[in-house]
Amino acid sequence: MDPTLSTGTESAWAALGADAALLDRVAFGGPSGGLPSRLPVMELARATVAVCALAAAELGAVRTDRPVARVRVDDGAVATAFRSDRLARLDGRPWDGFAPLSRFWRAADGWVRTHANYPHHRARLLAALGLPDGAGPDAVAAVLAERPAAAVEDAVCAVGGLAVAVRGPAEWAAHEQGALVARQPLLTLERLGDAPGRVCPTLLPGEAPPCSGLRVLDLTRVLAGPVATRTLALLGADVLRVDAPQLPEAQEAHNDTGMGKRSTALDLGRGADRRAFEELLAAADVVVTGYRPGALDRFGLSPEALDERRPGLVVAQLSAWGRYGPWGGRRGFDSLVQAATGIALLEGSPEGPGALPVQALDHGTGYLLAAAVLRALTEQHRAGGTRLARLALTQTAHWLTHGLAKGPETGGVYDPEPWLAERDSPMGRLRYALSPVSYEGGPVDWTRAPGPLGADRAEWLSS
Repeated sequence: MDPTLSTGTESAWAALGADAALLDRVAFGGPSGGLPSRLPVMELARATVAVCALAAAELGAVRTDRPVARVRVDDGAVATAFRSDRLARLDGRPWDGFAPLSRFWRAADGWVRTHANYPHHRARLLAALGLPDGAGPDAVAAVLAERPAAAVEDAVCAVGGLAVAVRGPAEWAAHEQGALVARQPLLTLERLGDAPGRVCPTLLPGEAPPCSGLRVLDLTRVLAGPVATRTLALLGADVLRVDAPQLPEAQEAHNDTGMGKRSTALDLGRGADRRAFEELLAAADVVVTGYRPGALDRFGLSPEALDERRPGLVVAQLSAWGRYGPWGGRRGFDSLVQAATGIALLEGSPEGPGALPVQALDHGTGYLLAAAVLRALTEQHRAGGTRLARLALTQTAHWLTHGLAKGPETGGVYDPEPWLAERDSPMGRLRYALSPVSYEGGPVDWTRAPGPLGADRAEWLSS
């Protein structure tokens, strides 16, 4: 690898605890200019995909006792994949991922960013502002214009809603949560306990993808977690997404991130559903969670409880703000993290805050999460044991603003069409972005299209 082409790849690969010598297996190319921005978004995207693809090639090598395959990262494929949620079409129809109350608002002393895509988040936002359930953007704007941004943040978060005051980089760095984030690594990957656990089984040499025979319980929601598990499905894993039936989710989002996966609905508070989930867990190899820190602990899904119940699992946890500090238990999304950490002002204009060209924190963290799972499986193959990976959108944001080469990335001639594909799905004709995770001999497309969210049986494909 020419290190001048992707210093981010070097730092991300080091964060994964991997062999630096393998970086020579990576090459870069393709059309540039697909993700124009003031911050090094293309470098983040390129690097996260590169380490994911290299981790996949490494796992394939150790499971087949063959040399690590060469990896090629194509900027066009990467830019298209980071736009996958915006490029997806069902029977030609696009999906608008943001609701009318999910946006920037002027406050009495600055700006506020809200997220109200889900009905329960919308209801909490309006309740915190003292507005009736049917209130629209004009009513929200009038209330927010009279209140300080920090006061709005506190009031909405206190009732479980989602709002942040828009901060500049210096203001975030001085904030208690921002200071804690700055001291964290990009990600953590560790072994839990002393039990030897299970060893990832060896594959026969051939064309089997590196995750063949592995079962992944996907307990994640929009967007980073599903991007990670979508990638594991591409690489041969049997991925089963599990959602609570009482929590709403957009089928349109699943059309994008559900490629290669199945999905089921289980209420873990009900006896029959809980028993079905326990049967799934008893045969799982990987558990990926993306809920608010601590939200699943009461179901015995903390890393320590999982290590006791099923030694040898790979457990991967994703959060928005990190599992520490005053914001450790808060809900969050990419757009809110951009607003809180200074990114929105860095990408903004005199007229107001802006945004990255794509939800790069979500997509980038998703590929890093998949890479961490793959590296954990490689280490498990070598030495067994339960492995724990932890990532946070804020840590990826800090890497973007402080850990990558500075300088704007300008737009160029870029057409996503070569990296888009179409196929029939149970819902209609689906257009989707192909995965950018590519290496010699690796899979190029998913084996199945997503179906209706929650419609699959709560069982693994094979015993």
